[in-house]
Amino acid sequence: MEVATASQPVRQPSFHGSGGTLFGIQLVNMLLTMITLGIYYFWGKTKVRAYVHSQTEFEGDRFAYHGTGKELLIGWLKAIGIFLVLIGGSAALGYFGPKSLPIAILIYPLVYAFMLMLIPVAIVGSRKYRLSRTSWRGVRFSFRGATWEFVKFFVGGSLLTAITLGLYSLFFSNNMWRYLVSHSYFGSQRFEFDGRGSDLFGRFIRAILLSIVSLGIYWVWFVAERQRYYWAHTSIAGARFRSTVQGGPLFRLYLGDVLLLIITLGLALPWVRVRNIRFICSNLALDGQVDLEAIRQEAQVAPATGDELADFLGIDYPGLVPGP
Repeated sequence: MEVATASQPVRQPSFHGSGGTLFGIQLVNMLLTMITLGIYYFWGKTKVRAYVHSQTEFEGDRFAYHGTGKELLIGWLKAIGIFLVLIGGSAALGYFGPKSLPIAILIYPLVYAFMLMLIPVAIVGSRKYRLSRTSWRGVRFSFRGATWEFVKFFVGGSLLTAITLGLYSLFFSNNMWRYLVSHSYFGSQRFEFDGRGSDLFGRFIRAILLSIVSLGIYWVWFVAERQRYYWAHTSIAGARFRSTVQGGPLFRLYLGDVLLLIITLGLALPWVRVRNIRFICSNLALDGQVDLEAIRQEAQVAPATGDELADFLGIDYPGLVPGP
């Protein structure tokens, strides 16, 4: 990777939010959610996202979030409908379905496989919605990958990971990031990712062995190494991202997060979130020149169904610039 020079400026994001302010927002959200019997939850989630985006700065300008609570509510209703159909279908199969064991062995795995396919559907849907509702300097981000294409890719990668007892997971993770990043756009400008799983495979095996003897602690150092690699191979318009995250600081961040949450019985969650965002910003930069004038607005339409489906499944992908 080229070293940044005077002709290649280094750009770094910064976060100006505070845990206290975020705590206040979430406290009001909780009270209003209770009063409205849960309906305000979606507007509260939108307020948190809007605050986090508005406090994140890059090149002197803040990001903006354009999603609405109404969109999330409608998306949640649709996601609920999907789950009700799945649960109802499974129950119907159990009650009215075939009593023959061979036929049951054939049908029930298909039901579970369909439920598993909801994971990649949620990943794509969530990324499409969040990026489409995020802007910087008035230009929207977007994700333009095809859902069914990602489903096939995800299912195949999952099967190979299972067959290889997890060894393929490194290649699967790398290829998944390539798909998610290379189909992400800032306006008319596409992000690129040129990383290869084979580059990290030796260090991946070493991390597995050292994690066994260190009771899992060393894995944090591999996570930091993988993040540096992923960002170093992510670029936009010729400018390349750079991460300086190291295992020691990342381990202290994780340890501090856990201790704060335990000591405060979870009340410190807003401060933990702020700590993590600031840590990411302080260890991330964009090296090189980007011709902002050449980037045109190409906003994309995306419903919130996938985002709420991801919420159900516990899947969370960043809504700003793509990356690990």
